[in-house]
Parts: sequence; structure tokens; C-alpha cells
Amino acid sequence: MKENFDIVIVGGGMVGAAVACALGDSTLKVAVIESSPPPPFSPEQPHDLRVSALSIASKNILATVGAWEGVVNRRLCPFRRMRVWETAGDTEFCSDDISYPELGFIVENRITQLALLDRLQAFSNIELICPASINKINYTIGMDSSLELADGRELSAKVLVAADGGQSRVRQTVGLGVTSWDYQQHALVIYIETAYEQQDKTWQRFVPSGPQAFLPLPGNHGSIVWYNSPDEVSRLKALSPDALKAELVAAFPDCLGEVKSVLGVASFPLKRQHAQNYVKPGVVLVGDAAHMINPLAGQGVNIGLLDAAALGEVLVDAANKGQPLGDLSVLKRYEKLRRNENLKMMTVMDMFYQVFSNDVLPVKFIRNLGLGLAERVLPAKNKVMRSAMGLEGKLPKLAKGERII
Repeated sequence: MKENFDIVIVGGGMVGAAVACALGDSTLKVAVIESSPPPPFSPEQPHDLRVSALSIASKNILATVGAWEGVVNRRLCPFRRMRVWETAGDTEFCSDDISYPELGFIVENRITQLALLDRLQAFSNIELICPASINKINYTIGMDSSLELADGRELSAKVLVAADGGQSRVRQTVGLGVTSWDYQQHALVIYIETAYEQQDKTWQRFVPSGPQAFLPLPGNHGSIVWYNSPDEVSRLKALSPDALKAELVAAFPDCLGEVKSVLGVASFPLKRQHAQNYVKPGVVLVGDAAHMINPLAGQGVNIGLLDAAALGEVLVDAANKGQPLGDLSVLKRYEKLRRNENLKMMTVMDMFYQVFSNDVLPVKFIRNLGLGLAERVLPAKNKVMRSAMGLEGKLPKLAKGERII
């Protein structure tokens, strides 16, 4: 027998789980389909290689849906300062300048996902179906979507939410196209043990081969992100831990401090991808299914959580007004709120990447001048900070700490 839902979310990662939590305690009947549960957390475990710099807006979203406590009770690293520099240009941002205790938080992706999954299971109107795999997705405009699961269950949905990543099966099934290109660079992520206690500062330096970044982690640990050509990243990734440590010491600035040991390594290609439309009747894209952004400023998960907050707000508002949830006019409200905002962020990151990856002398002069001006012109500097914290522009209610139910 087919089980009827108002909303079926395909993907229980950070963004998909956030959409579900935003709909918790509403009148909507919601299902979340996730292929495999994340491993449970233990404080004794080493840090995961996959971490994100959560903005203040993201913290507000997680706190308002009741998931932030699950992050705090596990593990996180707040940071107050952020330094960006290259050759002659240098600027440092500090949360004190805009009267905030932090600029953001470095959190392992799995911890954010676990906190959200724990929280959504407390809502009586949400069912988490995990582990689960989908055999078939049936989509016809003007009809409810249906999903056939491998265990024989069949679900119907007035709205099908694609939160299933950059290679979204839902997006491909319903025929929503994307524009994409590769940056011809890879990012090497290196988990290190440091000789000093937890830092409250993240930094990024630009060199001709690409950016070098440091993200603080709890205790005597940090995460290094080293952007370089695919061949060079492959070479570095193949080195022994001691040999890679020697390469770090030689290539990175003195402010990295003493690296005691290399504990883990991973890499990924840099790619930009953007869906040409976020919605069709009865279908909506969120997170990486809608957009993949250059990770230069760590905004990928933050704009995904803003998607989740905006979609939750639109769907709850439509339900309260008795409007058909899957109607294109309803879902277009979400697209209007998020697509141009995401495109602006992607464009800024692309411009930043191109300018700082260019070694032509006039371009170097302009970027150093820009960093110098950013350091001296406080209103502009503070606006950049607020933008990075997710506090600029038209924000969903959840990002401002306001409930939508």
C-alpha cells in the first residue's frame, strides 16, 4: 500500500535534515530518506577530515530548530579572528569589531548531521527512513511523485525535495539541468596535530600555486587546506606522513607553527555547478543538488542551510494558508529567495578566486591595494565580515533566530 506524505526529502545529510527540522511540529507529514546513518560520535575519536566553517546565520538556524545543543554537546571550535594576506596586502577580521563573540565555528560535518538527525526524530510529524535505497522515482507533472524503495515500501509526495548532493538522482530524474565547470585545481585536506593549544583564528594566504588555509580544531589539532594543481596534489597525497610534514614546513608560512604530526589526508577537485532552475511542479532542489561553490571562503554548507531555512518558511506558510504545496507558484517563492542570492555568492567567490590566482603584475597590485584598503576602511571591512557571517541581505526567519511554526 502506498504511504502518502506531504513532503519527501531525499537525502538526510546536513541540508536535507535541516529542511526536515525546519518543518518539525508543523501540520505537514514529512519523510526523510537517507541511504546510511552516520557513525555515532565518541569524544575519543580523532577529528573527521570533512569539516565546515559554520556562519552565525547557520548557528542561528541550528539553534532555532533545536539542533545546536547537539553540536555543542559533541565538539566544535569557535573562531574570533580571520586573517587574509598575500605578498604586500594583509587584513585581519575580528568579531570584536562588530560586537559579536565569534565570527563562526569549525564543526565536523558528521557532528552537524548527527545533531540534526537526533533532533528530527523528536518530531511526531517526521519519519526518518534509514538505511534505505530507492529503486525508482516516478515523476509526472501535475501528479504526486512516488518513490519505490528497495524494501518494497512505496511513498507518495506532494513535494519531492532533492537534498541528495551534486550528482542528484532526483534532479536528473525530473530533468532539471545544470551549468558546471572545473577549476583545474584540487584541494588537499590535511588533519594535523599541532604543538600549541586550540586557536581562535583561521587564516588564508595566497601564493601563485593557489591558496593555503588553516582551520583551528579543538585541542592540539588543526585542518590545513592546500590548493594546488591536480598533479601536485596527487604527488603530495602519496607521500608518507613524515615526508608530507616536511613539505608543509617548507611551503607554509611561519604562523602555521610547529606541526607535530600528520594524522590524515584527503583531496577533492574544485568544481562549480549551478542548477538552471531550482524548482519544477512538485520538486525542489536544495544544497549541493542546486549549487556547488568554490570552497575558498567555506560558504557551501552555509548557503545550503539558508536554502533549508527558506524552503521551510515557504512550505509552512503555504500550508498555513491552505495553498497547494507542489504548485509552481508556491515553489517559485523559494527559488526567488535563494537562486539569485546563491548566484551572487558564487560569482563573488569566482572573482575572488580568479583575481588571487592571477600572477600578472597589474592584477597583483590591485589585489594588494584592495586588501590594504579593506584593512583601513572600517565600514567596508565590517560589511565583509557581516556578509561572511551570513548576516547581510534578505534572510530567512530561522537565520535571524525566529521560529516559523
